[in-house]
Amino acid sequence: MRAPLVITLLAALALTGCGKKSPGQKLYGPNCGICHHGGSGLPGEVPPLVGRLDLIARTPEGRDYLARVMLNGLDGPIEANGSRYNFSMPSFRRLNDEQLALILNWLISRGATKPAPEITPQELAKARQEEIGSNRVHAIREALSAKGQIP
Repeated sequence: MRAPLVITLLAALALTGCGKKSPGQKLYGPNCGICHHGGSGLPGEVPPLVGRLDLIARTPEGRDYLARVMLNGLDGPIEANGSRYNFSMPSFRRLNDEQLALILNWLISRGATKPAPEITPQELAKARQEEIGSNRVHAIREALSAKGQIP
């Protein structure tokens, strides 16, 4: 009697695509998930991403900042969701603009903002044109934070 139920559940999962990872999630795991885990970060060590990136990506300046973090890294003390962190994130310039957009958009889509804002590969390509130091990315973050655009 249990076998038909199991088969029915497996068929339903196959039809809905449950259990399949999106391209952004697949790229996130080996590149970002090592430190940021599933997007929740590690208290006191690595800031959370989920529930924050969607808020940052609501403005063109926020999307530019996120692109620059991915392309140039970020060093120094920051505050995220009221907690302090002092870490160093490397550059992911080795990934192409489409890959970076997939990662960011997967994280953004997991936030509460609906419809979720999106970062385009073109926005990443524009940010890629100017390679800046991670300390300058930190300065951009501080300016956005002072305006209340960084949670």
